[in-house]
Amino acid sequence: MKMLLKPDKLKTIFWAILKIVLLLAFLYFFICSLSFLSDSFRILGGKKVGSLFEDAELLKNPIVGLMIGVLVTVLLQSSSTSTSIIVGLVAAGTAKVSVAIPMIMGANVGTSVTNTIVSFTQVANRDEFRRAFACATVHDMFNWLTVITLLILEVICHPLELLTENLVEGSLAKSTVSQKSPDFLKVLTNPFTKSIVQLDKKVVKGWGLSDPKYDDVISILKVECKDKNGTKLEVCPYLFAYMGPEGSETADVYIGIVLLIVSLVLLSGCLIGMVKCLNALLGDRVKLAIEKVINKDIPIKGLGWLTGYIFVIIGAGITFLVQSSSVFTSTLTPLAGAGLISLERAYPMTLGSNIGTTTTSLLASLAAGGDHFKEALQIALVHLFFNIFGILLFYPIPFMRWPIPMANALGRVTAQFRWFSLVYLVFMFVLFPLIIFGLSLGGSIVMYIVLIPVAAFIVLCVAIVFIQKKKPSILPGYLRKHKLSSLFIGILAAIDRQFSRLNCCKRREEEPEPEKNEVNHNLGFQMGEQDHYKPAYPMEEKV
Repeated sequence: MKMLLKPDKLKTIFWAILKIVLLLAFLYFFICSLSFLSDSFRILGGKKVGSLFEDAELLKNPIVGLMIGVLVTVLLQSSSTSTSIIVGLVAAGTAKVSVAIPMIMGANVGTSVTNTIVSFTQVANRDEFRRAFACATVHDMFNWLTVITLLILEVICHPLELLTENLVEGSLAKSTVSQKSPDFLKVLTNPFTKSIVQLDKKVVKGWGLSDPKYDDVISILKVECKDKNGTKLEVCPYLFAYMGPEGSETADVYIGIVLLIVSLVLLSGCLIGMVKCLNALLGDRVKLAIEKVINKDIPIKGLGWLTGYIFVIIGAGITFLVQSSSVFTSTLTPLAGAGLISLERAYPMTLGSNIGTTTTSLLASLAAGGDHFKEALQIALVHLFFNIFGILLFYPIPFMRWPIPMANALGRVTAQFRWFSLVYLVFMFVLFPLIIFGLSLGGSIVMYIVLIPVAAFIVLCVAIVFIQKKKPSILPGYLRKHKLSSLFIGILAAIDRQFSRLNCCKRREEEPEPEKNEVNHNLGFQMGEQDHYKPAYPMEEKV
């Protein structure tokens, strides 16, 4: 007993408890910052979200529908909200199931933008950023591969539409149960988040559905609040209400920008604090032990292959409880960056989160009712089976787990060329969908004239890279000597050199010259002597 009361022991216990409390506090405000980030994009999106759904003829093109699903989810920062809007469109008879299927697929892609943004907070350390960005983009790779495969199949033979139609016509159509999904996380976060900002959910959904009832509404912020006795309050009891219609009448776009800045600062600060607390609390030995336990397969002979499927179930269960795949996958990202969770272990949990998030659209369809209840339920089931088929395609067979090496390669590239991560984010989630949407305005023929050659060129390049790696002997002499991957890295290196000439991006004089082909080794590519260069944006690496 005397040993326990020694000052050194008490001091150690006190600091350990303080670190745990700080870690939990950072985690709490990190989750709150994700809520603010989502709200800021909804405010900035405003009525533009509904305008994307207005042109019925345009939506009949599956590629356009896909890109609209991506853009809406990026604007709303919530696949749960966007899929609920799509289910609402079907329930109202505004969109047919065949038209809504590509939009549901796009919503799945758009939801991964949040954890990609979160990975940027670890950009200061090259190794941490490589792991974090790979963990974030493995979600992107899975979603895009699944979309490309299943959208082509859906256009040709409609497997998702036919399967879900048969299910709805059967016993599932008889169910009319309507209930609210559990959302245990919001019970904890609502007291803080609602004291900062509150949005009118009816206006969000009304604008999304282009409901004429909400045409004259000028703000998405909640107004006309009442107290417990039912008395109308002069100003709603949250901070941003003083900037809204009941306060200084600031335009929604400026409120959205302020909230976006606040959310990003809070998110970055909390993630940095979480990583530092984890490193200080665990120490190298404990960290190594946890890493081995989490990343180790079941230690029973013949059952090791089940480990991944258990983590799929864990990912689905946690996402169902917190009702947000973005929160779950964004929490995984810093843990992967810190080295606690390997990409191979994060991948099945990410797949599970895709299943867990489908419960929102299922419950929204059950609550819809009306003449188009069956169609609403059908599109919600499409969301579920889209993810199930994606998992069956890209997980059970180890060879088919393509998202893992793709994300690893992207992580290595972005760790070396850190500016490329921002290019990737803006292009994949904003410019690319907008370009496709813009081409579609010229008609389907114009869009396909541009897209088919581009798609054919990409497929050809991928095929050549694969053959160069597996069987280069069948290629012409020129393609045997010059690797396409080296050409790609060479282009990035040339752009990097141009960046380094800018005053804001000059290299430090004390930055050591990298070893020959060090960059090539780090990226996992082989390059010639002519490709040797010094990367821009050097930063001191943590030892």
